[in-house]
Amino acid sequence: MNDATPPNRCRIVLIAPPGVPAERIGAAFEGGDVASLILPENGMDEASFQAFAEQVVPAAQAAGIAVIIAGDTRIAGRVQADGIHVEAGKAELAETIERFQAKMMVGSGGAKTRDDALELGELRPDYIFFGRFGYDNKPEPHPRNLSLGQWWADVIQISCIVMAGSDIASVEAVAATGAEFVALSSAVFAEGIDPKMAVASANALLDETAPRFED
Repeated sequence: MNDATPPNRCRIVLIAPPGVPAERIGAAFEGGDVASLILPENGMDEASFQAFAEQVVPAAQAAGIAVIIAGDTRIAGRVQADGIHVEAGKAELAETIERFQAKMMVGSGGAKTRDDALELGELRPDYIFFGRFGYDNKPEPHPRNLSLGQWWADVIQISCIVMAGSDIASVEAVAATGAEFVALSSAVFAEGIDPKMAVASANALLDETAPRFED
C-alpha cells in the first residue's frame, strides 16, 4: 500500500504488458509507492479489455493508485478510470483534452523529437510520456528517451514520464534526468519476476539515489 504522503522524488508508473494477469498487477501494488498504472489495450477486443480493466481499476484505486486507460475513452468512462492516455497525435489529443480534461487526466505519448514534444505540450496535457509501450526490452532506458526527459524536465513545467529499461536498476538513470515519473513494465512483470519485490526494489533505489524535488 502507498504511504499517505507521496515521496518527494521521481515516482513509479506501471505499464501493463500484454498477457499480464490482473493478479500479478495487484501483487505489484504491495511493493510500496506507485503513482499510477497505465492500461493499454494490448491487442484485446473491446469486451475483453473492459473486463480486464474492471478487475484492475478498483484494486488500484483502493491502493491509492491512479489508473490511466490508453486509447479508449469509452472504456475509461465505463470503468471510472482516473485518466486517458493518447498516442495518436496533436488533433486527437486536442479533441480528447477538450472533451475529457475537466473530468479526468489526459496524458500524451508519441513524441520522438523536441519539436514533437513542444507541439503536444502546447495543448497542456497533464503529462507527456517519452517511450513506447513494449519497447523496454533492453536493460537500460533508450538514450533518446533519457535525453528528451532531461530536456523537458529542465524547461517545461508539465510533468513527464520516462520509460525505464528491463532492469530495475535503470530507474536510477531516469530519476537522474529530473523526470517526475519513471515507467516500469517488463522490469516488474516479465516471467520469473516477483512484481512485489521488483516494485519494492525500485522504490528502495529511488529513495537512495533519486534527486529530491523542490516543494
